Amino acid sequence: MLRATLPTLPMNPGSTNPRIRIYQLLPRLFGNVNGTRKPNGTLAENGVGKFADINDAALGALRALGFTHLWLTGVLRQATATDYAALGLPADDPDLLKGLAGSPYAIKDCYDVCPDYAVEPAERLAEFGALLGRARAAGLRVVIDFVANHLARSHRSVVPPDADFGAADDRGKFFDPQNNFFYLQPDSPGGGPPLRLPTVRDGQPVSPTCRVLGGCDGLFDGEREHGKATGNNLASWAPGPHDWYETIKLNYGYDFTTGAREYPTAEQPGKPVPDTWRKMDRVLAHWQALGVDGFRCDMAHLVPPEFWAWAIGRARARKADALFLAEAYDNDPMKVPGGNVLTALLAAGFDAVYDDPSYKVLKGLYDGPKWANDLDGVVGDGALFHRALRYAENHDEVRLAGAGQWAGVGMEVGRAGSAILFGLSRGPVLVYSGQEVGEPAHGAEGFGGDDARTTIFDYWSMPELAKWVNGHRYDGGLLSPGQKNLREYYARLLALVGEPAFRDGECFRLNYANHSNERFGRVGGETTSGHWVYAYLRFDPASLQRFLVIANLHPSETLRDVQVRLPREAVAFLQLPAELALRPIERLMETQTAIALTDAADGALKLCVAELPPLTACYIELQDGE
Repeated sequence: MLRATLPTLPMNPGSTNPRIRIYQLLPRLFGNVNGTRKPNGTLAENGVGKFADINDAALGALRALGFTHLWLTGVLRQATATDYAALGLPADDPDLLKGLAGSPYAIKDCYDVCPDYAVEPAERLAEFGALLGRARAAGLRVVIDFVANHLARSHRSVVPPDADFGAADDRGKFFDPQNNFFYLQPDSPGGGPPLRLPTVRDGQPVSPTCRVLGGCDGLFDGEREHGKATGNNLASWAPGPHDWYETIKLNYGYDFTTGAREYPTAEQPGKPVPDTWRKMDRVLAHWQALGVDGFRCDMAHLVPPEFWAWAIGRARARKADALFLAEAYDNDPMKVPGGNVLTALLAAGFDAVYDDPSYKVLKGLYDGPKWANDLDGVVGDGALFHRALRYAENHDEVRLAGAGQWAGVGMEVGRAGSAILFGLSRGPVLVYSGQEVGEPAHGAEGFGGDDARTTIFDYWSMPELAKWVNGHRYDGGLLSPGQKNLREYYARLLALVGEPAFRDGECFRLNYANHSNERFGRVGGETTSGHWVYAYLRFDPASLQRFLVIANLHPSETLRDVQVRLPREAVAFLQLPAELALRPIERLMETQTAIALTDAADGALKLCVAELPPLTACYIELQDGE
C-alpha cells in the first residue's frame, strides 16, 4: 500500500503543536501555465494543471513559506464535459454540468480522482499517490474534500465498481433511513415526473454551459421515471437555476422535510446505523489507506452531527491524528436544527469549523457599515474561539484584489486583515492559492462569470500565480517587486503565528478598553474609536512570550501617535513579574516605527506607536527589557 512507503512526519495535525497553516489549491488551476484563457474553453484550448505539476520545487516553496498542510481542492472525479470514453468514463449530459470542466462538488465517484490531473489518465490514482509521497517528503500533510451531503446526479463508481449509492433503495418512499437518497413522489412539488432541469426555457438553452455545448433538453435520462431530491434540500421535480440542480441529496436517516431522525442518538441509541453512514465510512477508509491525512468536509452542517461523531471516531481509530475541518454556517436555514451547529460539530470531533462571521465583518469594513469593534461580537468564545478556521480568501469568496471588491484597494488589503485573523487564536489558518501574489480574478471565465472569484467550474489559469509558477520552477521569477514583497509578508506572518504566544497562548482583546480613547485611530471627526483599528494581546504562560497586535485597516489613512490602553485586567493577563521592564520590539513590519510603553493610572499601561501606515499591522513582542 502507498502509505507504507511514506515517511512519518513529526507533527500531530489534531493538536495545536505545531500551528496548522493550510494552503488551498485546485490542481486544475495551480500548475496550469497555459495563458490562452478563452471563456468556456476546453481542456485542449485552456490547458489544465496536473498532479505532476505540483512538483518538489512547488512543495518545497510552499513549505518554506510556512505551510504545514495542503488542501487539494477538487481532487475527486466530478461530472464533466471532457470525454474519457476510452477509460469507460464518457462525458456527462450537458444538462447536468456547471462549466465544461464541471463543478468539483458534483462528485461522480467518491473513490476516484479526476483524470484531467494525470499525465496518463489510466494511472490517475497512482499519480495521485505519488503526489502524496512528494508532499510527505516535503514536510506537508494533505487534506482533500469530503463531500458528504450530495453527489452528482450522474454518479457511478468504478473504483470500486460495487460501491454505487442507491442500488438497493426503495424508490416507492420519499424517506427511508436505509435508502441512500430521497425519492420524489408523484405528488411532490414541481408537477411530477420527469425531473425538469432549469437549463432550457421554451426550447432555448439558458444554462451558460448548454449555450456552449448544445444538446440540452432540460431532462436527464436517469431521472425520467423517478426523481431524487436536489442537494440543497429541495424536494421538487423542477429545481431552479440557483438550486444545486446538478446534485442529489444523500440520506443520513434525517428527513429534512419533517425533522424525523431515524438513526442512533443519545435518546435512541438502539436505532440501526443507516446504510449511507456505512458507505461514507468506506469512502473515508479508502482515502486514509492511500495516505490522505485529513478532510475538509463540505457543507458539514447539512449532515447530522451524530453521523460526524460516528464517522470521525472510526476514522481516528484507523489513524489517530486524522484532521477534520468543517465548512459550516450556523445562520444557514438548511442546517440540521438543534442549537448552534458549529459547537455541535466541534463536539462531534471536528478539529475546526469555518469562521465565516469574522470574514464578513472584515469585508464589511470596506463595503460598510461594519467597524473593527464588531469583531468582538463574532469571533466566538471558549472552544469555538480557538478552533475556528480563519481566512481572508477561499474558493467561495471574492478575491481580495478583485475589481470593485474590498473598496477596490487591491492586493494590499489582505495584509492587515490576515494579520488580525491569523494571530487571533490557536486555530488553523488558510491562504488560498494566488492570495499571496494578489490574484485578482479579472474578467469572465465561463460558467463562473465575472464575479471576482477564480472559477472552480471552468478550464482556466491564474495569470498572477503563473508568474510565481514560472514554467514550474516555482521561483517567482516573473513576479513584480510588489508581488514579491507581498509574498514575503505572508511568509513573515505565517512564521510568527507559529510561535508559542500564537500557537499555544491565550488572547485578550483590547478594543473595548479603547472606545473612548481619542488616540486609538480616530479619523474624519469620529467621536468613538475602533472603526479602523483593532488590537489584542497574546500570551503563552509556558514560554512567557507576549505580543501586542495592532492593525490599521484604513485603506488610505496613516495613523500617527496611536495609543493603545492596556487596562489593569489586561496587565494581569500578561502575568508580569514585579519590576519587570518590558521592551517592545516590532517583528512584522518592513519599516520600523517608534514604539513606547509607559505606565498609566490605576495599574494600566499605555503603548504608543508613532506611525501606523494604512493596511498595516504590528506584531509587537513585549520582551524582557533586561
